[in-house]
Amino acid sequence: MKNLSDEELVEKVRKEDSELYAEIVKRYQQKLYRYLRYLTNRPSEAEDLLQDVFIKTYRNLFDFDDKRKFSSWIYRIAHNEGVNFIKKTSRRKEIFLNNLENIDSVLHNQNNEIENSLAKEEIREKVKQCLDELETKYREPLILYYFEDKSYREISDILRIPAKTVGTFIFRGKRILRAICQKKGGDLIV
Repeated sequence: MKNLSDEELVEKVRKEDSELYAEIVKRYQQKLYRYLRYLTNRPSEAEDLLQDVFIKTYRNLFDFDDKRKFSSWIYRIAHNEGVNFIKKTSRRKEIFLNNLENIDSVLHNQNNEIENSLAKEEIREKVKQCLDELETKYREPLILYYFEDKSYREISDILRIPAKTVGTFIFRGKRILRAICQKKGGDLIV
């Protein structure tokens, strides 16, 4: 077999004995591995790509034009596999970069949330100033409900007034608070 050219060996594989394909693998294994390793700069992936090259070569062996040089043909298959691998991994990098851009937009949104949070804090301060002008019976339920996140039942227990009265005080307190804030020049929606 060693005295056969690549093209003659391919012809024998196609017509006589497919087991002879192992000789083609033997002839090209180191050369193509070295080529793929340099092309991709990834030794472990080069091994996988080499296997893919030999599988594609075998599947397409009957399509090989024996008037051409076999070594050029198999190297072209290796080249295509390597280039496809590089494109695929560069797409992963693009996806990674896109994810970084998404992270950037998330951070931007978080900055907006911080700005919104600062704006909310400013509004909260203005509301507190307006609350100071409210009667205690309205101020306490509003503070407990809006600033301390207490339920009507909890406010009822804290202030020792009926839950329905808590509701009434909150409703009236909001209306009075809105009027106080508007007098102070704010457009606060409470």
